[in-house]
Amino acid sequence: MNLSGKTAIVTGSNTGIGFETALDLFQKGAKVIVACRNEEKALNAIKRMQAQGGTGELVYGHLDLASLSSVKAFSEKIIETESRLDLLVNNAGIMIPPPSKTEDGFEIQFGVNFIGHFALTGHLFNLLESTKGSRVVTLSSIAHRGAAIDFDNFRLEKAYKNWREYGQSKLADIIFALEFDKRLRKNGCQTISLAAHPGFSETDLQKYMDKDMLASLELMTAQEGAQPTLAACLRADAKGGQYWGPDGYNEQKGKPALAKIDAAALDENLNAKLWDWAKETTGVNFPF
Repeated sequence: MNLSGKTAIVTGSNTGIGFETALDLFQKGAKVIVACRNEEKALNAIKRMQAQGGTGELVYGHLDLASLSSVKAFSEKIIETESRLDLLVNNAGIMIPPPSKTEDGFEIQFGVNFIGHFALTGHLFNLLESTKGSRVVTLSSIAHRGAAIDFDNFRLEKAYKNWREYGQSKLADIIFALEFDKRLRKNGCQTISLAAHPGFSETDLQKYMDKDMLASLELMTAQEGAQPTLAACLRADAKGGQYWGPDGYNEQKGKPALAKIDAAALDENLNAKLWDWAKETTGVNFPF
């Protein structure tokens, strides 16, 4: 596949799934904006990608998803410098860190994994919609299963439970992907929205996990874990509203295939309520 002339943004592409996603797009000829908070790590990642060879272009963009003002500033720069945006990959994430909040007061996982990406997509919406064939791919997780959206606990109002908060953030991500696609279709837009998850893959995401628990898991490589994301980004048969993941037992590993969406993500009233809340809270310019 030749992606020359196409532009992609991959958040959190200095490491793990994001790195492998950006590398693949770069090797296929795309201009890839490596959107990360840490410039040194991002430039080092770009050097490592370039060392592996590719026909595209790699550009660093400073993006701190824990700051809505940073998300806005990054987006404004993209709109100023780019005439098209074919792919937005909402990949960056954090998992079970110690309790903390974003600059805007959200529980850090909910704020970075969901709120930051919601705002980013909203700010870039017009550029996406004006680029024929554009896609937005948002990373969720197996952890969305059985999770719940608690409107009274987006800002650490309740005692912190690391896995509960992570599950809520990843449920919010898949709800965002589905609700976004539904609204795109309803309003006759051409952009499509999909979700993906990497199964159990070895990345920096696990740095806060219990070492014994981690040792008991059979993990794919980050390159293998990136394949569902790339399928959602690039496959001709991929459609809006789909969720891609590994095809093996419990979707923990395997080749890319359509994944199961938990019932928790299919409550239309809840999904619309979360969308409206996020739109109002972030103040972004989605037209619907």
